[in-house]
Amino acid sequence: MIKFRNTEYHCHMELTIDIIGGKWKSIILWHLGENTLRFGELKRTLPKITQKMLTQQLRQLEKDGLVDRRVYTQVPPKVEYSLTDTGKTLLPVLETMYQWGINYANEAEPMNHAKFRH
Repeated sequence: MIKFRNTEYHCHMELTIDIIGGKWKSIILWHLGENTLRFGELKRTLPKITQKMLTQQLRQLEKDGLVDRRVYTQVPPKVEYSLTDTGKTLLPVLETMYQWGINYANEAEPMNHAKFRH
């Protein structure tokens, strides 16, 4: 049993999935990569995410120490998001997941075509 921030986990994988799991967190982290992006830029790279969901996910990633939010005091306000050093440690994991997706799609595609041929 692992206790982290008042939550009990049965294994470290459960903790990891809690931190970066869900539909959007890993994708947000991937798009930030080595880039610093403003909210609007990030939203354009993720057209299917709602503004509310993007805000929620960014706040959670910031709370978990993976994303840095930098506010510039100017008019109009400017806010930029980037990965923290801890967030950057996930990049090799995300790269592996990205490559896995490419390989899976390439291997599954011939099976999908064969399934529909009669």
